Amino acid sequence: MFEIKWLILAIALIMYTFVIIFQDKKAWITTGAAILVVILSLVFRENVFTTQTSLSLLVYHFLFELINWNVLMIYVGSMTIAALFIYSKVPAGIADLIVEHSRSAGIAVVLILAMTGIISIFVENVATVLVMAPIALALSKKLKLNPVPFMIGLAVMSNLEGTATLVGDPPSMIFASYAHYNFNDFFIHGGKLSIFFFIQAGMLVGCIFFYCFFCRVKEKTAVEKEKIISYFPLSLLIAMIFGLAGISFLSTELGYGSGCFVFALGIIGLIWYRFNQKKTFNEVKTLVKELDWETIGFLIGIFIVVGAISETGLLDDFASLLARVTSGNRFAGFILILAFSVLISGFVDNVPYIIVMLPVAGSLATSMNVNKELYMFALLLGSCLGGNLTPFGASANVVAMGILKKESHPITFGGFLKLSAPFTLLTTLAGALTLWLVWA
Repeated sequence: MFEIKWLILAIALIMYTFVIIFQDKKAWITTGAAILVVILSLVFRENVFTTQTSLSLLVYHFLFELINWNVLMIYVGSMTIAALFIYSKVPAGIADLIVEHSRSAGIAVVLILAMTGIISIFVENVATVLVMAPIALALSKKLKLNPVPFMIGLAVMSNLEGTATLVGDPPSMIFASYAHYNFNDFFIHGGKLSIFFFIQAGMLVGCIFFYCFFCRVKEKTAVEKEKIISYFPLSLLIAMIFGLAGISFLSTELGYGSGCFVFALGIIGLIWYRFNQKKTFNEVKTLVKELDWETIGFLIGIFIVVGAISETGLLDDFASLLARVTSGNRFAGFILILAFSVLISGFVDNVPYIIVMLPVAGSLATSMNVNKELYMFALLLGSCLGGNLTPFGASANVVAMGILKKESHPITFGGFLKLSAPFTLLTTLAGALTLWLVWA
């Protein structure tokens, strides 16, 4: 057991190192690591997955227990709906109304940033930035504003709110799968406020932060209005939200029903796109091809590797180490998880990090006789908001920086940090304080 345990850990560490260095190859890297783990499990099956000694049970364990197909179906379905929502021009239309009815351009900017966060609750972060970026650039040009703060605001606000619900971002889906949370549990769990409201505390502070930054812009401006193509994708988005809420009442766990439902809505959306919008088969194929399939492959590999790490006992060992470091002090444990998550997620993809650390946070809470939610919420909060810290801490940041460079407004690491560091600190503190008051 000892030799195999450390060998699997070595594979995981090498995998993480390569993922950091070669971001564009991350799906291939995690797939390769997963294949190595599978081979080790076949050769030393009694020492890796001790409860699956037969070959057929081991294969079933890999395919249907370690790989969470429900999460993957939710992700694919929600990505499809998000792509159609962007195509419909509804978000751009809403932004036009905000600008038209705002008392000043500065307030309009803040409201657009808030709207970006709200859209990101239900739409993938990168997609949210892509649909809101043209609005931000056009408004900046009319007001003769530097677009850099506006674009950074789009990225960090989308990252902030992506954690609020089950469908906002992959880390939330992974958390729901591990903690057996349904859609409604993100709002109220065990009779207490849940992660949605802690994120809103950060959102409120974030809006105040950006209002202080943009309030000096007093002029009003007119923008060229976008013509809305259709409200049908919006109806799919609403159906997804209320459908997931309804399924949550029927099931105490995130069962396959949630994934099948969201995936089916995505299929309905593609059928509408093909026939109602009179698109060719190749145009439908292009839309599907441009979805984030790399993250799907990435997650499959991660699920297998982290499953092996967990079942060899390495995560329990790490939790015991953290318990000794904090000397059993629950506040010290809370701060350690929160601060470590912010720091790590500022430089490392938060998906593999949160998959590894969720069992550690749970085990640490159990060993210290602390409510599991306190530490798991701290982990989710820190790892998602920490991505706002650096230009490469989250995919949305990378995309925003790429757009700025294309528009001849490149920004340095230090320039990004001047805005992102205080934003990350203030929003994380607001969310963490609310979390501590409710769950400590």
